[in-house]
Amino acid sequence: MRIPSSLPLCALILALAGAIPTGAVAQTPEQVAEAALDAAPVFDGHNDVPIQLRSRWRNMIGDFDFVDTTDTGSDHADGRTMHTDLTRLREGKVGAQFWSVYVSAAMDEPEAVQATIEQIDVTRRLIDRYPDRLALALTAEDVERAVKEGKIASLMGMEGGHSIGSSLAVLRQMHAIGARYLTLTHSRNTPWADSATDDPEHDGLTDFGRQVVREMNRLGMLVDLSHVSEATMADTLDVAVAPVIFSHSGAQAVNGHSRNVPDTILRRLPENGGVVMVVGLPGYLSEDMRQWNARRQAEKARLQSLWQGRPDMAASALGEWDAANPAPSATIADMADHIDHVRDVAGIDYIGIGGDYDGMPTGPVGMEDVTGYPALFVELARRGYSQADLEKIAMGNVLRVMRAAEAVAAQQANMPPIETPVPE
Repeated sequence: MRIPSSLPLCALILALAGAIPTGAVAQTPEQVAEAALDAAPVFDGHNDVPIQLRSRWRNMIGDFDFVDTTDTGSDHADGRTMHTDLTRLREGKVGAQFWSVYVSAAMDEPEAVQATIEQIDVTRRLIDRYPDRLALALTAEDVERAVKEGKIASLMGMEGGHSIGSSLAVLRQMHAIGARYLTLTHSRNTPWADSATDDPEHDGLTDFGRQVVREMNRLGMLVDLSHVSEATMADTLDVAVAPVIFSHSGAQAVNGHSRNVPDTILRRLPENGGVVMVVGLPGYLSEDMRQWNARRQAEKARLQSLWQGRPDMAASALGEWDAANPAPSATIADMADHIDHVRDVAGIDYIGIGGDYDGMPTGPVGMEDVTGYPALFVELARRGYSQADLEKIAMGNVLRVMRAAEAVAAQQANMPPIETPVPE
């Protein structure tokens, strides 16, 4: 609307008022966020409740009350209370959850395969215990059905290629019993892929690693690139014909941790169609915290060298250092900064949420547990994200990725499984 500059002030005010639609009421950030999460509740990419069941209850869940875990501090060595339960998931507007069936990367591969099956088993038993609140989901359609029924769609993801024991046969059987993503590495390299937090061995993927990606595409299993090296990310994007996910990662330009995604990879996401599910782990969000962690690790190493054979003295001195150098905190704004960066480099269609609750000591200030997601979405709305944007970030983008992966699998339905010889 063009207003002549010669209009008197009162006429100008009336003209501008006429440009505003009658009855239009500006929504607050809280209202925008609430409307978005009512329409598209959070589809979270990574939650570690299953490893809590293993470490605290040895997978014996008969007495485990998942309705309320706020009194679980006594079940953990450091008194830490769990971040997740059914009541708080509802309060946090979570509609779908990838449960991580993580096992330690320090395990030998045969042990890791068995432990992963045990984690899938306990996760499925947990889902079955609460049929009115949880629903096993294997497809995007299953997720949508569960959400419509008022249940939390529950999917499972393997965290680390050690879980398949360098076997495509094991990969296929893990898919058959419900695993719907595989993180190619965890904290250590596998025999076929490099991790972000280990010394490079393969310069990315080996030939077998490429076969793993191709077979996952054939199955419709999502390839998860959190935890992997930049070279592994790049090699995977060269091979994959289905969208990838980063189930719980941040933007490396905002926090330089090697676990985060560099811009070179973010710029390739639109072509692949994948999604970065932004993590809530404070050390991956706040650059100040990352720098503090590095200084503390250096001081710890210095003290251990200085007080060799006297761990009590080293521990006491480190306690004094901690008192003199309090840790910085990460905030909701830090997490929103990562979302901003992924949007600016890749686009709004390539963002999701992957909290990592119950796999970290605590979430950011204001998001200490799974109830904090609405506060994050209010912050995003305050920054100008529309309701449509927020619906994509919460659930829409991840559902699109799942549907695309399922479509690739349908196109390849007549392709035979990739065969590899068993050892002699």
